[in-house]
Amino acid sequence: MKKKLEAERESRVGRLRANKSRPDKLLIGKLVVFGVGLIGGSFALAMKQCGAVGQVVGVGRSRANLNTARRLGIIDDIATDPALAVKDADLVLLAVPLGQTKAVLAQIAPHLAPHTVVTDAGSTKRDVIEAARHQLGAAFVRFVPAHPIAGTEKSGAQAAFADLFKLRNLIVTPQPETAARAVKLVTSAWKLAGMRILTMSAREHDRIFSLVSHLPHLLSFTAVGNIAGYPDAATLFQHTGGGFRDLTRIAGSSPEMWRDICLANRDAVLAALDGFLSDLEAVRGMVEASDGRALEEKFAAARRARAKWLKPS
Repeated sequence: MKKKLEAERESRVGRLRANKSRPDKLLIGKLVVFGVGLIGGSFALAMKQCGAVGQVVGVGRSRANLNTARRLGIIDDIATDPALAVKDADLVLLAVPLGQTKAVLAQIAPHLAPHTVVTDAGSTKRDVIEAARHQLGAAFVRFVPAHPIAGTEKSGAQAAFADLFKLRNLIVTPQPETAARAVKLVTSAWKLAGMRILTMSAREHDRIFSLVSHLPHLLSFTAVGNIAGYPDAATLFQHTGGGFRDLTRIAGSSPEMWRDICLANRDAVLAALDGFLSDLEAVRGMVEASDGRALEEKFAAARRARAKWLKPS
């Protein structure tokens, strides 16, 4: 099965390589991707698929992953020196775990060309903006904070695919000094990848995603960890069904990435946890009091809210 999936992926990449229909002027002459995993790799593939990029350079901690990315046609070249990697780059995408962002910005800042635009794909924005403002200096005007709302529980270059971003939202949180040209380049690229562009403040972004993304991941990891902590965990896992699998699918995500997200968005995550714990305590009280009517009303309200959310607009 693994060989079959890899063959299908290589076939798809081959079709990307065979696509010679490129515009007269490329949107991105040289793209540098720090972190060629699901997000960074998929963005590179999307740019190649639509013929928007000339050269893709990959930078990362794992040489094996970078070799895989090059073999699959996700990147054209591997760079081990960040300074040389960003030389004459048109766009630099930081798709690394949040804990690495500050260090990468510090490494590349002195070597950015006057035209180079830098953007990120981080799940939090206030901390990233603060790091970029501090590390990039004058180049901060060409930094565009962004968050593509797309992903799976898989990671690494092998997980990347060009259509990951189709019909998904991209959140951009530009600052007052962010150059319009930089915003246009970044949003144009993500539009070509299939994304819809939304703009909001960094603070609002971090509050929203602490509730709809960060909290659910915490709950998923905790649900698995809770079962794993029982002495008869092996037996318990044998009896799980579709409901438990649905609830815990995202617990297959990168622990490093989610550790960094929780710490980077600490205040908003704590507020989200406090709100959830209060709600959970209320449900516990209903169960303890054998209050079936209150439980049913609670569940019915949640069911209606979910149906309204999923109803096609």
